[in-house]
Amino acid sequence: MLLAYQLRIAWKSLKRNPVLSSLLVVGIALGIAVATTFVTAYYLMGKNPLPGKSETLHYVQIDAWDPDDDWDSDRPDEPPVQLTFRDATALLASDVPARQSINFRASLTVHPADDAKRPFRAETRVCTADFFPMFEVPFAHGGPWSPTADRAAEPVVVLDHATNLRLFGGENSVGRSVRIEDRELTVTGVLAPWRPTIKFYDTNNNELAPPEEIYVPFSLTRPMQINSTGNMHGWKYYPGNEFEDFLQSEVVWLQMWVELPDRERREAYEAYLTAYVGEQKALGRHERPLNNRLRTLTEWLDFQEVVPDEAKTLLIVGLLFLIVCSVNLIGILLGKFLARAPEVGVRRALGASRRSVFVQHLLECELIGVLGGSAGLGLSWIALQLVNRMFASIDFDLRIDLTMVGAALVLSLFAGLLAGIYPSWRICRVAPATHLKLQ
Repeated sequence: MLLAYQLRIAWKSLKRNPVLSSLLVVGIALGIAVATTFVTAYYLMGKNPLPGKSETLHYVQIDAWDPDDDWDSDRPDEPPVQLTFRDATALLASDVPARQSINFRASLTVHPADDAKRPFRAETRVCTADFFPMFEVPFAHGGPWSPTADRAAEPVVVLDHATNLRLFGGENSVGRSVRIEDRELTVTGVLAPWRPTIKFYDTNNNELAPPEEIYVPFSLTRPMQINSTGNMHGWKYYPGNEFEDFLQSEVVWLQMWVELPDRERREAYEAYLTAYVGEQKALGRHERPLNNRLRTLTEWLDFQEVVPDEAKTLLIVGLLFLIVCSVNLIGILLGKFLARAPEVGVRRALGASRRSVFVQHLLECELIGVLGGSAGLGLSWIALQLVNRMFASIDFDLRIDLTMVGAALVLSLFAGLLAGIYPSWRICRVAPATHLKLQ
């Protein structure tokens, strides 16, 4: 009851001088808008993409690089960030992981059945069936292809939502055929709309890009001679120009993820990697010292620095801007409160404690903060829409969720406290006798 009474008094105080109160609210709103915009960008880029599962997914690295040169001169102790075809396909034979996926980025030509529609190039993810449950890819129709399709190189495909809309008008196309390159592939599934802020499963090839449009089995790589459009690095000359020569080369171009749900499986897989590298050393490959890496998803994202330094800098700038806005309001609030010193003197003479006067004025500042925060949220939403439009070419999608609404509320209360704590303290220290003489 007392809190409700003090809030009512604070609201009446704000309505006494609407122009000054509006100025205070706008000051807080600007600070909240800038801070919330930058905090949201940082939060969405850095948040855990698969809560509860990210510690069981591991990115695989082995050192098959040049024995006479480091993979990364800035981090000479690190192995390459991708695998060769020979190593990736050999590791796929392990039965230790609960799931595992080799994948890479490609670009394939799709030929619509309607002759009136022109063929188009589609961004493609070449992967194994485990890719979809490992990364919790949502389906609207059907599902991934079967493990048999991975082994037998069956001509199957998964379409994303937009591509299915483009080819089949958004209908359930499971079981229908799509001509991709020179082959007819059967649709096994259609994705629901899916746009993670960070393409966490492939941070080697523009982590801000949207997911791929079509997905085909990794086992089709050889028969369809699918070339990678992602990052590739090689150190050793290989003779011949045939596709098979490339597959057997020392070029690193494949990403491999394994799902290891407990420590026992992780230890077993680490032993498996060590044994495999030992076998390759005996064959004259992997001449560098043993240097395997098995990083969890969160560790991999940290290692890849998917949150750029610019985002961290903008986060700090946004919070500092909010502090500056709040500090600049201290003088206005102090003047406003001291103008009511005679009124406060009468209240004190009638028995009001310093504490109650302090709390009442601080609540008024917090009310200003909440009102400014609400307006700031609206401004932040507009700012994020402008950012999304600026990056429309890569389908960038920043949005305010409930977590960010809560963060904006906390920042609003912080801003109100920072701006109001000193003026509230000053007014509660007013000596009643000084102002009673003037009444």
